[in-house]
Amino acid sequence: MTSLTGFERDRESIFIRKSPQGVLDYSVDWTDWLPTDETIQSSNFTISTISGDASPLTRDSQSNVGAVCTAVLSAGTAGNVYTVTNTITTDNYTEARFFKIVVENRSV
Repeated sequence: MTSLTGFERDRESIFIRKSPQGVLDYSVDWTDWLPTDETIQSSNFTISTISGDASPLTRDSQSNVGAVCTAVLSAGTAGNVYTVTNTITTDNYTEARFFKIVVENRSV
């Protein structure tokens, strides 16, 4: 199973809250899922699109170090919920996990 830190869970999925102004990194740790003899060859983060979205959630960069894959995400329209999918390819497998980002205006 993958590890996600700072996320909440509802009946449908795992999600995290983000403000439209936030530029934050989100990591998926594949350590518990990855067999000991496998290494991640590639990692890609994709974001669902919402029709008519004036300021969609944007992937600014992505990387992976060992079993941890990270994406830096910015923007997003308050009130929208985006699905972010991390797809990895190892020596022998392709696997994907997703989480949701709830964009909301947040006060201090």
